[in-house]
Amino acid sequence: MSGANGARISRIAPQRRHTLQFLREIRAFSPVFLDTEVDMSAVQRLRADARERGERSSVLSYVLYATARVLARHPQANAAIRGGGRPRVARYPSVNGKITLDKTVGGERIVLSTVLADLQHTELAEIQRQIEHHRDGDPQVMPEYAGTRLLHRLPWPVGGWLFRLGVRPLSRRAATFGTFAVTSLSHRPVDGFASVGGTTITLGLGQVAERPVVRDGRVAVAPTMRLTLTFDHRVIDGAEAADVLAGIKAALETFERPSTRPDAPAPAAAQSQEAR
Repeated sequence: MSGANGARISRIAPQRRHTLQFLREIRAFSPVFLDTEVDMSAVQRLRADARERGERSSVLSYVLYATARVLARHPQANAAIRGGGRPRVARYPSVNGKITLDKTVGGERIVLSTVLADLQHTELAEIQRQIEHHRDGDPQVMPEYAGTRLLHRLPWPVGGWLFRLGVRPLSRRAATFGTFAVTSLSHRPVDGFASVGGTTITLGLGQVAERPVVRDGRVAVAPTMRLTLTFDHRVIDGAEAADVLAGIKAALETFERPSTRPDAPAPAAAQSQEAR
């Protein structure tokens, strides 16, 4: 169909139905946005060391690792809410991270998401392996995306009902939505952005770039990253969200090669900064 001005008008591609269902579902979200700048020198050194050993390590894997351990110490933020008149809150024992993926399905460029479970106990190398599995795999055949492919095929009302059935019950939310979300545009010349991932905490990652910083009263140059945190004000308040953001920042800036023990304590610097 063509409009009066020659514009080509057509139905939205079925591959985008899951995105529309998601956006409809999170309309009740009450977002507040915080941001900070993170000195990524420690992370970049570790990534360089990994490359010398022939290993991959993305910024995303470090952020997931650090955030999961911070949220394990902030159970109020590792939560989800449901209901208007009589709202209920669920706090989850596992920290599950949702990541977004830039994919092309049936010729249509879309965003897909997947949830990585129990990240508070998962080693950095395993997080990286899972990221690469989803990044490099074909969502048109991967069993993890069977539900999304079904949404693309079903009529809109039926697909909407099925989507709500999967994500609304608090007992399922951690598995289907995650308990926090991370979305990254760090591979593009984007300094920072805010996103609502449908979870109480959503992180937006900008590019890591050389920028001026002040160290010991002097200006130096360091690789820094703009880190944005969006929180759902229905679940937590600004002070709690600020503590989470401060903890993630400190953990990334003091990152050491992770212990082989999954229950290794957080860096002292991260703990002290959260307590301020």
